[in-house]
Amino acid sequence: MQGTVEGFEFGAVTPAASYLVACLGSALGLRCVVRSLNNRQSWKPGWLALGAATIGCGIWTMHFVAMVGFRIQGIPIDYDSRLTSLSLVLAIAMVGLGVFAVGYRGATPVTLTAAGILTGLAVVATHYTGMAAIELNGSLDHDSLMVSASVLLAVTAATAAVWTAASYRGFPAALGAALLMGVALTGTHYTAMAAVEVHLRGATDASYVSGLYGNSSPASILLPMLIGPVVFLILAGVVVMFDPQLMLGDGDRSRSSRRRGTVVVPERPAHPPRTGSLFDPRDQRVDVRDQRAGVPDQRVAVRGRQPAPGDQRAGRHTSSRGR
Repeated sequence: MQGTVEGFEFGAVTPAASYLVACLGSALGLRCVVRSLNNRQSWKPGWLALGAATIGCGIWTMHFVAMVGFRIQGIPIDYDSRLTSLSLVLAIAMVGLGVFAVGYRGATPVTLTAAGILTGLAVVATHYTGMAAIELNGSLDHDSLMVSASVLLAVTAATAAVWTAASYRGFPAALGAALLMGVALTGTHYTAMAAVEVHLRGATDASYVSGLYGNSSPASILLPMLIGPVVFLILAGVVVMFDPQLMLGDGDRSRSSRRRGTVVVPERPAHPPRTGSLFDPRDQRVDVRDQRAGVPDQRVAVRGRQPAPGDQRAGRHTSSRGR
């Protein structure tokens, strides 16, 4: 018997909330990864682990926030706690493989592509493990074409997000990467949900099914499980807010230094100009009369330097005439 699936019981609330959670987790995680790449003095393992955990929690939370609106008409559903926890572990572990590869191998095209593919596969693994955790009086089948489309979307969008975050600096790049990652997460989820087909077993009487699975709604089951990851995302957000390098990005450090009054010392040229040149970087005083007269051999008096031998002879000649 075919079951009727409802994926938007609360309208646009659950898709919008899942997208915002996906963007938040992705933004925080990607900024942590970029922080470890741009600042060699930071504790790299800690920042990479925080980035992987934040992105993984964002993936997992997005999926189950979206699943709050999932219904099968007339059939209560439940979730296996072990498979639900396994989906969270898979998300963090698979993202961590790509994140640590970028952190220790460098942001090369190979590592960035590998990190994007692993992140996309983490989204797919989290989704289908979470779907396998559903317990109901029936079975779930998936259309193979839509499954392939969801995998392609996840890998492509996640790879684009990782490349954007690692290749460009500043707030616009971070925002664009987070939005792309949000598309990868939510797009994969709802594309994969379009592939779901429910086949119910023979006994579908409401009283019988309620006796097997209880009268709990998906919201009452999922919301308590979401408390931990949501709190973790909030704490990660606090860490980012109190780290100016994470908020501004590596490319904005010079502007923040100017606001704090920090003096930036320019680099010395590789080939300093000759002594006596008008472009000598040291303290210079140019004879203005020689400039106006157009004298080609201009004299430059520099404080703190001994006069040249020719200057000494000229000085002795002038002083003798004065005597």
